[in-house]
Amino acid sequence: MLQYIIYFFSKILKKSRLVAIKNSVIHATSKIESGVTFYDSKMDRHSFCGYDCDIANADIGSFVSIANSVVIGGGRHPMEWVGMSPVFYAGRDSVKAKFSQHVRAPAHRVRIGHDVWIGRSAIVLPGVEIGNGAVVGAGSVVTKSVPPYAIVAGNPARLIRYRFDDVVVKRLLACHWWTFSDADLHRLGPYFNDVSKFLEIIERENKA
Repeated sequence: MLQYIIYFFSKILKKSRLVAIKNSVIHATSKIESGVTFYDSKMDRHSFCGYDCDIANADIGSFVSIANSVVIGGGRHPMEWVGMSPVFYAGRDSVKAKFSQHVRAPAHRVRIGHDVWIGRSAIVLPGVEIGNGAVVGAGSVVTKSVPPYAIVAGNPARLIRYRFDDVVVKRLLACHWWTFSDADLHRLGPYFNDVSKFLEIIERENKA
């Protein structure tokens, strides 16, 4: 009984923390859990972000699943300058001193497609594009763009395999199911665990 009470209150405390959101748009059907920093980014419909993530300068599609402690995007230190410290560039930072106010280049945006799954504690570097239907393994460091329906993992992340063969991938990309209305998704939901049947129905309806 005591374990249950402790677990219950720990969950309440975890969920009671704030979310830091600035210059961002989150679709009403999507969810961001507590402890997340979400800056200059947007998230489309029916997506979610787990606890304690740090997301900046990212465009996130629909039906995206982001696990806990994921880091996406952000800025970069100017390695091409004499010094990389924030004391040499404009803006507020952790350190107070400012010896110059040089302007850094704009941050490269991360673009995450639809139906993407990003595993726990993964890091997606600025400028990366993750294609529709892709999977990023837990703890991965994604340094370059990921093709649609690819499964990548590791540091740096490398291709493990594709979720489906080339023909099925092309058919899924062509149907754009993530653009369907909620009503159509309710109707087609029973077939989402059967790719062949789902595609057969969609393609038959498109021909009609």
